[in-house]
Amino acid sequence: MAHYNINLKDIEVGSDILQLPTDIFDSGSGKGTVIDSGTTLAYLPSMVYDQLISKVLAGQPELKLYLVEQQFTCFEYTESCSIDDGFPVIKFHFEDSLSLTVYPHDYLFLFKGDIWCIGWQKGVSQSKNGRDMTLLGDLVLSNKLVVYDLENMAIGWVDYNCSSSIKVKDEKTGTVYTVGAHNLSSASTFLIRRILTFFLLLIPVLNCLTN
Repeated sequence: MAHYNINLKDIEVGSDILQLPTDIFDSGSGKGTVIDSGTTLAYLPSMVYDQLISKVLAGQPELKLYLVEQQFTCFEYTESCSIDDGFPVIKFHFEDSLSLTVYPHDYLFLFKGDIWCIGWQKGVSQSKNGRDMTLLGDLVLSNKLVVYDLENMAIGWVDYNCSSSIKVKDEKTGTVYTVGAHNLSSASTFLIRRILTFFLLLIPVLNCLTN
């Protein structure tokens, strides 16, 4: 496959499951759900986007929305409670009872001052019948360790404090390296070369994605 296609079943906003057609996340013929760490935001089919945004903003009816840079839906937020307390958690549920949690501080970003913008975007039609692809980018992978298991065609994740270091094991030599954003730039050329070689050999990779 050209992408990391996954089988999305439904989306939960707060404690509410979005009421969507059962086939809206079906895969095949350029449709379905893709995880792409090379994409910054997350793109949803129009029907999914409209319901999700409505649920996200339901608890803040006084917010005045406006468009920034002809792309982002934004609002001024001056409440005493934090963004995480003022907006719902979103959960993506996949087959085999797997789920991925996206917190408000992940899908909302500070534009400037008290202006916050929504990272969810309305997708572009990917097929002749008007169906949209669900494209989940870095927005949903923030502060997670992500495992790409190419041999078994699987992808996995776990919440992680990405300001901390991670340990990466070279399965060929058994050597364990400690890698962190704070010291990666000062690592030796040898270490960087070994880590890059480790990635390129397509051994299961741990990739820490931060905001």
